[in-house]
Amino acid sequence: MALGCALLVGGCVQPLYMTAAPGGGAVGEELQLIKVEPIPDRLGHYVTNELISQLNGTGSSPTPKYRLVVTLTERMSTPIINTFTGQAEAAAIAVEAQYKLFPVAGGGDKPLVSGSVMESVSYDRTSQRLSNVRAARDAEIRNARTIAEQIRTRIAAALAK
Repeated sequence: MALGCALLVGGCVQPLYMTAAPGGGAVGEELQLIKVEPIPDRLGHYVTNELISQLNGTGSSPTPKYRLVVTLTERMSTPIINTFTGQAEAAAIAVEAQYKLFPVAGGGDKPLVSGSVMESVSYDRTSQRLSNVRAARDAEIRNARTIAEQIRTRIAAALAK
């Protein structure tokens, strides 16, 4: 019985990279046609670069068919405080990304795909200022990579339909 159910449900799953995108091309080829609009600030720079790399890591620059607009909201918190020194021992950086995918030609203001993703990364803080700055920057880079992966996966799933 379990084998029969697995075979039945297995027929519904489609790999992201098969030829099922609009126009008959592979989803990966459709992803290469997305132009990522620049996102302001340092975190935006990291997310923009990650998205460009993950959507079109080939180095080619085809004529864009889609335009991706991303808005970021970043919050930092220090949830763990040392009661003796009053200093934060850990910090967390939470990022929420709102994304919208528009067609380049004749698309108007209605996005083809839109949504939001959220990611939070924590890091340890020390008494050394440079270590804290570097740890915060590494946390931002990890956040950017994960946010870009989530956006890419959601857009690929939407384009595969």
